Amino acid sequence: MSGLDWPGLMRAGLGGLRLRPAEFWDLTPLELQLLLAPVAHAPSLNRSGLQALMRRFPDQTPPSAAAG
Repeated sequence: MSGLDWPGLMRAGLGGLRLRPAEFWDLTPLELQLLLAPVAHAPSLNRSGLQALMRRFPDQTPPSAAAG
C-alpha cells in the first residue's frame, strides 16, 4: 500500500517545523513538501559567469550607443 506517511509528516511539521496543528492541516501536501525539501542552491558564480553577466548587463551605456 502506498500513501502518505502521516505520522512522519506530522512529526516533521509539528515537531521539526514547529507548526501549530491548524497551520499543519491548512497546508496542501505540495506546500508541506516545499517546507520540508532541502533547498537547491545555485552553483557559485565563477569568473566566466561574472564576465557574461557584465557583458549582458553593463553598468554604463557605451558612448557609441548613446550617440545613436
